[in-house]
Amino acid sequence: MSRRIAAAILDLDGVLTDTARYHFQAWKRLAEDEDIVFTREDNEHLCGVSRRRSLELLLGEHINRYSEAQIQEMMERKNSTYRRLLQEITENDFLPGARKLMADIRRLGLKMAVGSASKNTGTVLQRLGIARTFDTVADGYSAERGKPAPGLFLYAAAQMDVPPEQCIVVEDAHSGVQAALAAGMIVVGIGPVERVGDAHFRYNTTADIDLDQILAALN
Repeated sequence: MSRRIAAAILDLDGVLTDTARYHFQAWKRLAEDEDIVFTREDNEHLCGVSRRRSLELLLGEHINRYSEAQIQEMMERKNSTYRRLLQEITENDFLPGARKLMADIRRLGLKMAVGSASKNTGTVLQRLGIARTFDTVADGYSAERGKPAPGLFLYAAAQMDVPPEQCIVVEDAHSGVQAALAAGMIVVGIGPVERVGDAHFRYNTTADIDLDQILAALN
């Protein structure tokens, strides 16, 4: 595979930082309020998908109990809990290797974006102190359809004025990998084969990523 790369798009949660524990706590609190059993295994299925789809998965067969107004209220209730928990994030909450990955992207002369399904992306970036680090930020407000649809990543590429085929996406969720593939981008997966095995390159953690090696392979 020969491909000239001009930009890198990074998922936020699971690539740069780990807010999964806060999502789990917020969803679990909502589930308990609604007398629904919700486990960490259940939470794995919510990674990388929109808030509404996450609620649909959490409610499962119980969803028919609720009106649209109640669904909207539950999404807001979960988000309020999550936003309160986000105030615990500091600049010390980068995942190992995240700062180096961002530095390597710049060293190699690539443009850099965040591509996250979360509507709280801006808050997390501010808490981490990197809100001004990226050429563009694509979040839950940037595309009509969330991952695994490709719109979020295509939006990021368009904002950077880079063709999709010249973008690398770093993702840790199955839905994100599928979205990046649908966008025609090179995908670097972080995590186990069963979750990100469709990616062009796979590493166990952010710290394991060797960007020089990836670009050399593509050239």
